Amino acid sequence: MDTTEELAPAVRSILAAARERGGSDERVSVEPRSLPDAFAAAEADGRVPVIAEVKPTSPTTEGERREDPVALAEAMVEGGAAALSVLTEPEHFGGSTESLERIRAAVDVPVLRKDFLLHEAQLDAVESDVVLLIARFLGDDLEPMLEAARERGFQVLVEVHDTEELERALAAGADIVGVNNRDLAALEVDLSTFEGVADALPASERANVTLIAESGIGTVEDAARMRAAGADGLLVGSAIMDGDVRANTARLTTPAEGADPS
Repeated sequence: MDTTEELAPAVRSILAAARERGGSDERVSVEPRSLPDAFAAAEADGRVPVIAEVKPTSPTTEGERREDPVALAEAMVEGGAAALSVLTEPEHFGGSTESLERIRAAVDVPVLRKDFLLHEAQLDAVESDVVLLIARFLGDDLEPMLEAARERGFQVLVEVHDTEELERALAAGADIVGVNNRDLAALEVDLSTFEGVADALPASERANVTLIAESGIGTVEDAARMRAAGADGLLVGSAIMDGDVRANTARLTTPAEGADPS
């Protein structure tokens, strides 16, 4: 795991809390809803495939949304979200496994568990359709964690930040890859991060990988830019949570005028 001083203090704090967080002694077994199929269904319906994120708060946003997370999730689906991401990290993001359970029971789209998972027992804390594994934080543990997640039935979104991490993710067997545009040192976003990593994805691997752009997508133009760079789907949090979540989701799932929705 990367615990160097290069990480922002907020990220180091998140990792410290994650190391102390337990999991469950009872192993879960999941029958997941397919994320790639959900993206394909959105495209067939003329929508931009968006994973809308239920994120009560975060170290990079101000304030907190206190509404019922189920109501927020249902509004996102009504707005056209192909899938949902639900924060279960409690200390820094206000999330909970209980919220994810309630949301997954209330909607019929795939639900991603967004958390900072560092050891196998944490996979058993709650059932979801997809789990997030962050290549930067797992290091050499990425491949065994990916295998452990798949043994439980989870689909796995492996998050990377650069081309070296992309290579490690592919070598570990990742077939759903998220490229995070947020730098982990300054916490600034740069959409060219996705463009550079996507461009480095070998052509021989492209047909086998679902590629997701994460962070910094706030406008229809941003969404179109990421799609043009090769994103099969977009993960959007703050731009949807800031205001009317249904309207914000509908705005970002509507293709830019003149853009090819596929």
